Amino acid sequence: MPPSDVTSLLHLNMGDTTDTDMIAIGLQEVNSMINKRLKDALFMDQWSELFMDVLSPFNFVLVSTVRMQGVILLVFSKYYHLPFLQDIQTDCTRTGLGGYWGNKGGVSVRLSIFGHMVCFLNCHLPAHLEKAEQRKEDFTTILNMQQFEGRVASGILDHDIVFWFGDLNFRIESLDIRFVKYAIDNNILSQLWEKDQLNIAKNTWPILSGFQEGPLNFPPTFKFDVGTNKYDTSAKKRKPAWTDRILWKIKSSGASHNPSGRRPSRSILSVTQLCYCSHMEYMVSDHKPVAAIFAVQFPSKTDKPLVEIQVADEWSRPDQAVVRYKVASIFHRSSWDWIGLYRVGFRHPKDYVSYVWAKHEDTDGSIHQVMFSEEALPKGKGEYILGYYSNNCSSLAGVTEPFQISLPTSEAGSSPMDSSSTSSDEEDDSTLVLLAPKSRSPSPGKMKRHRSRSPGLSKFQGLILRPSSRERAASRSPSPQSHCGLKGDIPSIHLPQDQLPRFNSKGKEPARTLESRESCIAPSYRTVGEHGGIRDSPLAKTDPRNLSLLPTLRLETFDQAMDQRRGSADQGYPARRMSPTSPTAMLAGLFSTSPKEGSSPKEAKDLESYVRNMSH
Repeated sequence: MPPSDVTSLLHLNMGDTTDTDMIAIGLQEVNSMINKRLKDALFMDQWSELFMDVLSPFNFVLVSTVRMQGVILLVFSKYYHLPFLQDIQTDCTRTGLGGYWGNKGGVSVRLSIFGHMVCFLNCHLPAHLEKAEQRKEDFTTILNMQQFEGRVASGILDHDIVFWFGDLNFRIESLDIRFVKYAIDNNILSQLWEKDQLNIAKNTWPILSGFQEGPLNFPPTFKFDVGTNKYDTSAKKRKPAWTDRILWKIKSSGASHNPSGRRPSRSILSVTQLCYCSHMEYMVSDHKPVAAIFAVQFPSKTDKPLVEIQVADEWSRPDQAVVRYKVASIFHRSSWDWIGLYRVGFRHPKDYVSYVWAKHEDTDGSIHQVMFSEEALPKGKGEYILGYYSNNCSSLAGVTEPFQISLPTSEAGSSPMDSSSTSSDEEDDSTLVLLAPKSRSPSPGKMKRHRSRSPGLSKFQGLILRPSSRERAASRSPSPQSHCGLKGDIPSIHLPQDQLPRFNSKGKEPARTLESRESCIAPSYRTVGEHGGIRDSPLAKTDPRNLSLLPTLRLETFDQAMDQRRGSADQGYPARRMSPTSPTAMLAGLFSTSPKEGSSPKEAKDLESYVRNMSH
């Protein structure tokens, strides 16, 4: 489990974040048991949630993330750098069990930073003192297997800068455990450096040529008794070692290691390490976390975004919600591009309050204009940012400076009858999200912002579920699904009413109305408006967070499903059988429960048969 506070780990209490532009976080041995992996597949894992929660108030936004079982890599950046982070790709390589298991291996995020190619590589290599050659082979495999699209920097070592870090598992050779502990206790760590396997390998393995590392002026970070600062006291009594390391490599031959901390000439690409330390205060693992701070200097940089957005300093009236933007000639636009409205402190590019499609309507030559509808605007006062999301680049191609929105709050809304009916209609609804099965780099748009624990499903185009009233109240990331002001933005399919059992208030007998018969004659796509209202839409719009996702299904409890099936049977309607291979059936089986107490034997038998059919 993650610790409750990671402030010192991220150096947030030392003023370093004022000048810090990017943060890369590598995790290894995150709980990846089957039940935990299922939960993390349905929801964002707790570690990623924690880091986003902690970093977003400092204006850090999640740029990309990739996970391979217990190995996770997250890359954050200040929001105003996002337009200059392009060509973002991820990859992963399994090396456990001969390449079939992902408990060992490497995950990477590569991207262009101000026009220079940078790769972050997080690895978990084989353990034990005698496995040094296996570590060499696995690292070679990772470097050879990971290939990226594009003509520039297709391999890891082709990048201008490579940051390599993780649980590399190199040990201290030859020296006895008693001498190692003596050197640690007396702070004579330099006597251990020459026996460190990674230091030896940097001088003897061609694959490590050019990789650099700062001095190991902190105690070995492995192995500790969990919850303490005591080295291993178990029967195995493993020898302390610097297993957790951070290295870098510069492709440019003109740049060199700069341990003095002085800034080199601006004509060369350089990396200067400002800090390299461990954090003994964290005791949730048998390893101690390691952190490094670097100053990276580029000989040149791109300083003009692909999309320049113009916006007023304040929106105090709905008619002021006009956005003008200009795109660069080299920018490849898409009909799926959109402009998002974000609260200051947003967590990832799809953590928007509302959005409009970038229609590219010219107003003055190359300047385009769009406008947010009144229903899409947040009420009240606050600071916001606009960002142009490029579907081709999967990133923000342009952002604005923060500006004010000061709109009057909506009046006290609906009548008690309307609110009660809305509450009862929506009480059992939930929004369910699942990552696309082939995605190796989970997109933040496919994850819930709040720590909802409701299960997720693949999304079917045009069919979406509304969140429950409780979820909407708890959500910290307003979205079209949960924002009551966005009418018609979310497509929803309403089945003809004659297929659903309706009941009289007294007799509890199924009843059909003229309206239901008319809807049966001419079913149509409809959209959900405020207070559960429904209105026709010729073409329901698509939520950009749902692009590239599978469609969405609705989960019902077994009791609800059986009630509807029995109601249909009583009316002589053919009962619809759920496909045993459908995503709903499979997930329903995972979350199945035993029959309620007091249910009739017939109900229990029907339920047992229903579950048995799904299991087939």
